[in-house]
Amino acid sequence: MAGLYLHIPFCKQACYYCDFHFSVNTEIKAELVKAIIRELELQVQYLGGEPLETIYFGGGTPSLLTEAELNSILETIYKLHPVAPTPEITLEANPDDLTAEKLTALAQAGVNRLSIGVQSFDNSVLRFLNRAHTADEATKCIEAAHQAGISNLSMDIMFGLPNQHEAILHKDLASAIALQPTHVSVYSLTVEEKTVFGKWAQQGKLNIAAEPEAARQFEVVMDTLESNGFTQYEISNYAKPGFESRHNSSYWQRKKYLGIGPSAHSYNGNTRQFNISNNHRYVQALSGGKIPFELEQLTHANKINEYVFTTLRTNSGCNLAVLKQDYGYDLETVAGKSLSRMVANNLITLKANTLLLTRAGKLVADQLALEFFASEK
Repeated sequence: MAGLYLHIPFCKQACYYCDFHFSVNTEIKAELVKAIIRELELQVQYLGGEPLETIYFGGGTPSLLTEAELNSILETIYKLHPVAPTPEITLEANPDDLTAEKLTALAQAGVNRLSIGVQSFDNSVLRFLNRAHTADEATKCIEAAHQAGISNLSMDIMFGLPNQHEAILHKDLASAIALQPTHVSVYSLTVEEKTVFGKWAQQGKLNIAAEPEAARQFEVVMDTLESNGFTQYEISNYAKPGFESRHNSSYWQRKKYLGIGPSAHSYNGNTRQFNISNNHRYVQALSGGKIPFELEQLTHANKINEYVFTTLRTNSGCNLAVLKQDYGYDLETVAGKSLSRMVANNLITLKANTLLLTRAGKLVADQLALEFFASEK
């Protein structure tokens, strides 16, 4: 089984924290949809005929697609690829796009999972982030999604924001839980250089949350969601039983996936492809029958490090037997001192030959993973 990701690179306006590839100019949206369909045709052999288990519309803001545009893409996918009997078809959406009519159209098109960019239920926070929706719109769109029959609902919530007091976070989590999502993704603010927040930080105009405060808020997130029936199956992702994101999980399980659209990535186990992050050049190249991408051949160390980095963040953990069997990498021999120190400091446990992060370890997961990385020879 494989996955398909489609990047829809348009947004109504730029959120101040976002460094994903997108454009607020939608004049070439129809042309870009045609280019996406053309790339699907040209990439038909990439997955080697493996059935698609998941189809994920990301962005950008895929909810800006019209019903006809979405249907044309899905029809092409089903024409070109074998698709599993019960695929997970996810579409990322902003609350201000999800009218009752839009939701009905999405459900009829086959979308059975929504990932809704709520970020906060506090209007002052939403304005600070330069989000296009209000808290009331977020609440109403999720209620309307339930009514439209799309019951598999994920929402994004942010923490560690400048001037975000813990009381606001408690309110955000309570509001989210009350709307009965099946999945919640919770992200700490990362200030990226080429964003508005990045510029403000350089100018000393951004009051970034100190690490102890961000860590305390992360623990609030974990405690609150776990006490309300959500399992933290990955550092930033929480799900009700059986509602883990099958698409995102496939990334952590080393499954193949094909990325379509500007800036999209593809992975087949040995290489990665990176499509160009330029809408006009992407459309121009596809109109000439060429896919504008760069290719990276994964080294042995790349494969080891990706496995360590991704699996250590999940509740399945990093299996040392897999590292040894599939990659010939004996982590206990290579990084035994680091491992012993982390176990002694209650950052990691070793159970059934699998490394698992403790609560304290989750606060510094990425730093711990770096100590287990293989070096290039």
